[in-house]
Amino acid sequence: MYKAVVIGGGWSGCAAALAAKKAGADVVLLEKTDLLLGLGNVGGIMRNNGRFTAAEENIALGADELFNITDKCSRHINVDFPGHKHASLYDVIMVEPEVRRLLVEKGIDIRLMARAVDCTYVKTGAGKHIESLTLADGSIIEGDVFIECTGSTGPMGNCLAYGNGCSMCVLRCPAFGPRVSITKKAGNDDIMGKRADGAFGAFSGSGKLIKESLSEEIRQILNEKGVAVIPLPKEEIKEEKLGLKVCQQYALPEFAENIILLDTGYAKIMTPFFPLDRLRTIPGFENARYADPYAGGKGNSIRYLSVAERDDFMRAKDIDNLLVGGEKSGLFVGHTEAISTGTLAGYNAARYLKGLPQTALPRTLAIGDIIGFARERLDTEEGLMSRYTFAGAEYFSRMKETGLYSIDTYEIENRVRREGLFGMYKQKFC
Repeated sequence: MYKAVVIGGGWSGCAAALAAKKAGADVVLLEKTDLLLGLGNVGGIMRNNGRFTAAEENIALGADELFNITDKCSRHINVDFPGHKHASLYDVIMVEPEVRRLLVEKGIDIRLMARAVDCTYVKTGAGKHIESLTLADGSIIEGDVFIECTGSTGPMGNCLAYGNGCSMCVLRCPAFGPRVSITKKAGNDDIMGKRADGAFGAFSGSGKLIKESLSEEIRQILNEKGVAVIPLPKEEIKEEKLGLKVCQQYALPEFAENIILLDTGYAKIMTPFFPLDRLRTIPGFENARYADPYAGGKGNSIRYLSVAERDDFMRAKDIDNLLVGGEKSGLFVGHTEAISTGTLAGYNAARYLKGLPQTALPRTLAIGDIIGFARERLDTEEGLMSRYTFAGAEYFSRMKETGLYSIDTYEIENRVRREGLFGMYKQKFC
């Protein structure tokens, strides 16, 4: 049996591993920390705005398993908050074990605390071909095809150079080592996203507060409604923070004028950072404590510093057997976006193993369109300052303008059926 090696166990890597395994490949999943899902352990927002459309497209295509888990673990459904409709908020404590059990049940070889630090490759007539990876402990992992889903955050030096230093986030670089770009190790140049002021990278857009550290009134609102909006005094309104955020779909005036909390098991605070001493002056937050990042009063992780050039098959430029997904594959924001790109990368990895032509999703589907649109925009200076998400900002506007946005599950399924792609990800051909 041919071996597919997935590098990085976030949402994208888990989706890639699952897709390749379902297609019949022998799959090894390498994750540098002791948890799968990466930023999915602190996220929790699904199905808001155009992410509903993309989730249903994935389900119709045959990639239903991860969405079934997030739906099952949702604490709240059909939640509205500023700029966002019909969101589901999953419990960030419950989801990772569920995903891990699913991958184990499917027979995926999960190797935790296994950090890839280098690769060996040979030059071919068409470019390059990766033969093996070297892990931090010196061991060698050979494979026939590789899928890089390492994200774009870290190492610590990047958070220092482009942010406010290591914020001690869930990625835990000091404990588990820095992220290493395999595309870079294979001789490719990575792309770095920019902010509006030209600085590289962007602050991760939210943090987690321990819910029990908040007032009983705020906790009750969160438990009952899933969202709490607390107006800020004028002296605490910092609109300039909106331009720092990765999550431009939340860069709305309401997110500067209020503290917006979402119930994901913790209280998800929708701001890159908020000084703890000032936060505790706000009624209801007198005892507030950050859970992630632990230094959320000072800063947050910096993302979009290592994006690979790739095609719409999710194949890295000039490397015939390396595919990419998640933030490694573009300036994407969100779990749904990571699952969508990772699934296609895993599916095409299996097709590569079988010697079949690669598949690109058509632009008549939101998933295919965002993959192509985000790639095209990377060729422009303005595009480097944009972020691409089904949930808002530039791309959600495009979804609405082109008629791709829908919350009619029957219509979305028929869209996939018309393209002859219903159940595509259920096919086994390796």
